[in-house]
Amino acid sequence: MTEVHRTAVVDAGAALGRDVTIGPYSVVGPRVTIGDGTCIHAHVVLDGRLTLGRGCTVFPFACLGTQTQDLKYRGAETRIEIGDGTTLREYVTVNASTDEGEVTRVGARCHIMAYSHVAHACDVGDEVIMANGATLAGHIVIEPQAIVGGLTAIHQFCRVGRLCMIGGCSRITQDCPPFTMVVGNPAAVHGLNTVGLKRRGLDADVRRRLKAAYALVYRQGLPRAEALRAIRARGPLSPEEAHFASFIERSERGITR
Repeated sequence: MTEVHRTAVVDAGAALGRDVTIGPYSVVGPRVTIGDGTCIHAHVVLDGRLTLGRGCTVFPFACLGTQTQDLKYRGAETRIEIGDGTTLREYVTVNASTDEGEVTRVGARCHIMAYSHVAHACDVGDEVIMANGATLAGHIVIEPQAIVGGLTAIHQFCRVGRLCMIGGCSRITQDCPPFTMVVGNPAAVHGLNTVGLKRRGLDADVRRRLKAAYALVYRQGLPRAEALRAIRARGPLSPEEAHFASFIERSERGITR
């Protein structure tokens, strides 16, 4: 049974699923949709065209779906989508987008820790972890299963690849390839995320082949195009190798060195 605390303010236009809990002094706007089994703690603000998935947990003072901080905003209709099973801790902010039809998206089963910020038109994949105070500027793509360390700031339009791990207090201004470890100000790549690959069940042969591909990009001093040709010349690629090469090839900002 859905339970709304008597001090909460829930607009009549909001759509609440089954077994939703809304705590004291929370505010839910008229265009908000909340999925089944989601728990909204005290003092939460949900606004805009926000869809919050099933089984999410939103902790006190989080603010989701409010207007973008982009000064170019002129009243466009945009959406915010947050996937099933995602946790958003205290004081997390997820902003709406700027231009007509744009979406700010946070995937399923993410863990967004306290004081983190997701700005306009970001696309955060499934099972992403953002540690306390991690900050995403606009139009950033975070691929699934990446980890962004605490107090890390990521520049507009950067991409962070799958299973990339970014250490705390880093400054990211270029793309971070999948399966790597990145840290620093300025940021630098420090090898493969070997522990993360093992935890996600990638077998020894896949890890070995990724290590060889990584060496061609980061250890041989080759131009990017030549390194990618060398990777693809090694025969049929595993899905992980193909993704590693494709991510680098599509980089517009350049990759973190």
